[in-house]
Amino acid sequence: MDIVIANESHFKYAQIICDTIAKSAQVRGTGIAKRTPEYINKKLSNGNAVIALEGDKFAGFCYIEVWGHEKYVANSGLIVHPDYRNQGLAKKIKNEIFKLSTSKFPDAKIFGITTGLAVMKINYELGYKPVTFSELTDDPEFWKGCQTCKNFDVLTRTEQKMCLCTGMLYDPKVKAKSTKKPNSKVYQKLKSLKESIFLKKNTK
Repeated sequence: MDIVIANESHFKYAQIICDTIAKSAQVRGTGIAKRTPEYINKKLSNGNAVIALEGDKFAGFCYIEVWGHEKYVANSGLIVHPDYRNQGLAKKIKNEIFKLSTSKFPDAKIFGITTGLAVMKINYELGYKPVTFSELTDDPEFWKGCQTCKNFDVLTRTEQKMCLCTGMLYDPKVKAKSTKKPNSKVYQKLKSLKESIFLKKNTK
């Protein structure tokens, strides 16, 4: 398995990347913002993505988004093809995109929003901390990306203060990482609490 910084030679994988993201959202029943092949190609051409390949077969992907004049970057679109799941590949991809982010944007705060417990655990181990949405970028273009998410109405109802996703932030100025192991039960309770509040209201 090779995990490399993507480039224009990987344009041929743009459609399968988008299809894999869309199918994952359907299966999991969670909100994942849709992306177009054209959008993915931009990330491939500017070197702001990593791709996992087994030979010529697509295995996984993740890309960098830059916000607030490089004050913030987000590691987004993390996806692993179904044929390669449950092998620890997501963590390897996340580690590579994190290293790329800190190399290209050493002063930027790295953040993400996710409903996935596995991603939250990986982020925590990299040094991310759960934060309120107010601590993330206020760039309207970032939040526009949530419009294709099935839970976008929750975000608008709360005036962009919270959603089913959990915001997580890595601040390069805070070097020390916690030695405590992440407690997945805490994240699960947080996710369940949000669902009980927001989805219940939505069905009334």
